[in-house]
Amino acid sequence: MKTASMLTALLVPVFFMFFQTACESLTEPSLSVRPDSLVIPTNGGVDTLIIKTDASSWSLENLAAPWIQLSATTGSGPEDTVFVTVTDTVSSTRTATLILTADGAKPVNIVVTQPYHSLASNIRQIDIKKSGGTSTFAIVSSAPWTLTCDVPWLSVSSNEGEAGTHILTVTIAPNDTDEDRVGYINVQSQNGPSLSIPVNQTGIIFPSYNTNPLPPDITGMPKTAMQLASQMYAGWNLGNSLEVPTDETAWGNEKASQRLIDSIYAAGFNTVRLPCAWNSHMIDAKTAKLNPAWLARVKEVVDYCYAHGMYVILNIHWDGGWLENRPFYWAQEEVNAKQKAFWEQIATYFRDYDEHLLFAGTNEVHADYGTPTTEHNEVFFSYLRTFIDAVRSTGGRNSYRNLVIQTYNTNIDHGVNYLRIPTDQAKNRLFVEVHYYDPWDFCGDETASAKTLWGQPFAQYGDVSSWGQESHVLNQFNKVKLTYVNKGYPVILGEYAPTRRSALTGDALTRHLASRAYYLSYVTEKAKACGLVPCYWDNGGRGNLASGIFYRGTGATFDHQALKALQTGAAKGQYPF
Repeated sequence: MKTASMLTALLVPVFFMFFQTACESLTEPSLSVRPDSLVIPTNGGVDTLIIKTDASSWSLENLAAPWIQLSATTGSGPEDTVFVTVTDTVSSTRTATLILTADGAKPVNIVVTQPYHSLASNIRQIDIKKSGGTSTFAIVSSAPWTLTCDVPWLSVSSNEGEAGTHILTVTIAPNDTDEDRVGYINVQSQNGPSLSIPVNQTGIIFPSYNTNPLPPDITGMPKTAMQLASQMYAGWNLGNSLEVPTDETAWGNEKASQRLIDSIYAAGFNTVRLPCAWNSHMIDAKTAKLNPAWLARVKEVVDYCYAHGMYVILNIHWDGGWLENRPFYWAQEEVNAKQKAFWEQIATYFRDYDEHLLFAGTNEVHADYGTPTTEHNEVFFSYLRTFIDAVRSTGGRNSYRNLVIQTYNTNIDHGVNYLRIPTDQAKNRLFVEVHYYDPWDFCGDETASAKTLWGQPFAQYGDVSSWGQESHVLNQFNKVKLTYVNKGYPVILGEYAPTRRSALTGDALTRHLASRAYYLSYVTEKAKACGLVPCYWDNGGRGNLASGIFYRGTGATFDHQALKALQTGAAKGQYPF
């Protein structure tokens, strides 16, 4: 018994050791992968699998899915990383299954999905002005998406969204630098494509030409607008000369001379309006720098007038239409930039001239000949604002110079209905400008429906317009008086002239010329009586459908009848101030 007990004691431990070894040999090796499924973006990408096992080796099978590339298909553990790469972009969703095995371990299936998602926008880029602003765009995505901007001066109304169509607003801050700049709106769809929308913003359009502003200087500038207007007896336009876009003689007039201005002064005019082109006289369109030779030529003509102590009204005229024909939001920033650049240069160049020189900011700014819209008015008013600010900023005598602002299209009714007088740091130094060509069928119409006569004395001959007669003149000018003159703003009647229809013959021509003279005398007289400084539009032409009074080359009088009518009207007319 003792021997049996000892034998049992020896065999029991051996049995348990054998049993334990046998059980251990029956335990499965561990095998896991993280994650157990992959979603690859629509346009391809790379993801990772982390494989863990205590088996001696593992194997990863890629069955029938050549679009999936694996960085490794076998390994020995205990932890390995496999990169899963897809380089293709899909047009429909596809899936594949990877099978992970290890010796004695249960296989693991890994599902790889590459879904098809679409992502698009209705715009390719956004172009914004220097002043900044907002712009809207659409995102259309078949999956959730996120959005980021790569620059701090861009912000978007939402930075994420679900699948569907989303209208977003981007806000762009003003660009205070001298350089153009670009930022990107980046949109990423979930497991789908991405897109980038560039936002292009201009920097400073033109450099500042107000490089040497002076302290205000009132010497030589004592008169207010009303006081100055009372000294402006009668005005005359040097039309179709300095405002010609190419050369001042290109429209058929001889070059202006001291001799011509001497004659104008001798004829009784003490005010000269100088319509002027500037845009065609830049030496560098990229910087809007004016040609010094052109500035010197304009100065030469101004000096012709100054030799007689005449008043001069210098403007930016039609000038090819860059200003005159663009009262639109889309043009506003560019036009204002050029308006500022030009007037800084003009004002600085003529800064030392005394109060006999007036600046007029525009001419007949209009989109068409209809009633201005809110857009037309707002943009036009900004051009006037820029003009005033640019001139005043140069300082010196320009701090007090009398300036002339226009009504929309220099139309009396549009002025009465819409013009807002801009604020001005200089007190009582603003004029308003209107033009008068009523009735048009008498003053300018060149068609068969044109009228050759005007006024009550000529109505008996039948060829008189049905509107725009004497009562209309009084009504229109009284509107101006009530709206502006009575409130302290004298008015420049910058242009008026009925065309001369010299193709007529016999009595028809005689009556026409007499009627035209009556018109000139009447309009001139009534303009002054209502506080408008009359400036006759002389285009230099001496043929049919023209309004020239003087021979531009010699200064001799061509149209004595018209000149006498203007002189008579100016003498009769008495300003109300």
